[in-house]
Amino acid sequence: MGNFDNPVIRWPYCIISFKTLFRIEDVRALETGAMGDFLADVYPWVKAFHVMAVIAWMAGLFYLPRLFVYHAEKAAPGQEMDALFQTMELKLYRVIMGPAAISAWGFGLALVMTPGIIDWSQVWPWAKAVSVLGMTWFHFWLGVRRKDFPAGRNRLTGRHYRMMNEVPTLLMVVIVLAVIVRF
Repeated sequence: MGNFDNPVIRWPYCIISFKTLFRIEDVRALETGAMGDFLADVYPWVKAFHVMAVIAWMAGLFYLPRLFVYHAEKAAPGQEMDALFQTMELKLYRVIMGPAAISAWGFGLALVMTPGIIDWSQVWPWAKAVSVLGMTWFHFWLGVRRKDFPAGRNRLTGRHYRMMNEVPTLLMVVIVLAVIVRF
């Protein structure tokens, strides 16, 4: 029994990448073990479902700010049109965007865990990861703005929502270029 059998002394941890929380041998076992084999076998399916989930999520991220533009400009609080916009915004956010975001994240994390797909020493996966975090922040920002309308707290103009509507476009450009060009 050597020193490395003692859990207090045994510390071969990876410090530079996302694997910081795992011992190096545990990560290698995951990548080369049954889970790694399974993920490699289902890779085309996971990738296909990831793309479909991202398309649905992006559609919502593009459309919800546009609904906010019209809501802010055309519907006064308490009007029938206000209630209609609130219903449309709620359903879009909870029924389409929420499940699509969760699916995109889940399938995306499965792709990250697939052996041989991501080389974290390159720039592109970090650019994509930061952009996806930005997209997620925008998703939740939209959720907060959606709650402002029924509460009568919306203070943003249609012009502000039009400008914010460009955020997912810019993030999408970075993500697509990162994944396709792999800079």
